[in-house]
Amino acid sequence: MPPFLTTMPEANPPMLSVSELKSSESANGRAFTALLVVKKLAGKTASNGNPFLSVDLGDRTGSFGCTVFSDHPGFEGLKHAGEGAVVRVEGKVEHYQGRLSPKLARVTVVPESELAAPGLMENLVEVAPEDATALWAEFNTFIEGIGHAELRATVRAVFDEIGEGFRRAPAAVAMHHAYRHGLLEHTTHMARAARALLPLYPEVDAPLAMAGVLLHDTGKVIEYEGTLATRRSRRGILQGHVVLGYQLARKAGMKVRLDADRLERLEHIILSHQGEPEWGAAVYAATPEAVFVSMIDNLDAKMGMVQRTLRQATAGDIFSDRLPGLNTPLLTQPPT
Repeated sequence: MPPFLTTMPEANPPMLSVSELKSSESANGRAFTALLVVKKLAGKTASNGNPFLSVDLGDRTGSFGCTVFSDHPGFEGLKHAGEGAVVRVEGKVEHYQGRLSPKLARVTVVPESELAAPGLMENLVEVAPEDATALWAEFNTFIEGIGHAELRATVRAVFDEIGEGFRRAPAAVAMHHAYRHGLLEHTTHMARAARALLPLYPEVDAPLAMAGVLLHDTGKVIEYEGTLATRRSRRGILQGHVVLGYQLARKAGMKVRLDADRLERLEHIILSHQGEPEWGAAVYAATPEAVFVSMIDNLDAKMGMVQRTLRQATAGDIFSDRLPGLNTPLLTQPPT
């Protein structure tokens, strides 16, 4: 692990975003100041027995990981502030094993009274690149287009219950669409793909598949919590979004008297959409509709990783850092 600076940086260093810190213009040794969100925070112990913090810091343009040892002046403040805190960071740009890993001279927690400053939150919170209002309007056309009355009523009943939370929620903590409105974006993209692909597969019941697409991740509204940093809730840890989404669909289906066969098939789509048990699926996909939805979910999750990585790539980058969801770095330069 890289060492951390404990001396003071130069006076009044420039305020930089994460994307600016990662740019080719930010050479090693460049002093900077940044306002960042503590995205992840984990207390650990080094091999010599000394405690340290593994921290992910970020803003709307990206994030990076760093290590803060117990002898660092910002250690206690970070430890007690926790995930979701906003911090002012001063330090110098450094890289470790090819990744941005700044040497931090000072870390100061920004008090809540200062978070209302104009533009501050907008600069910290990453949001979906598409307009959320337009996405929600389009999403509702997919609900209205479901060609089976009770399935349509089932889907509508779920979103009557969770709609506001669904519109804001991320689709993940880190892997894909992990930003505000990300769940709405991910599900709308899947619905677009389903609409385009359904004519190729007449064996798939279209209303059932579309209902499954729209409901497959609804449990994430309950699984995730947090405004600036996403974390799993108590129910999210104990039950998981697959079971939580199954419960939402079952409750709504029974309320509108969806027939038992379709309700079971809809529940199965939700329970199996993760694809593999090690990825969180309760069962393997065992109906045409469940296979269809699971494959589209996997496609959009991976392409979401690609899209976000390309958006955050800086000029001069050839490859990104390794993406855990793809098990490889991504070539970020377009074909010539």
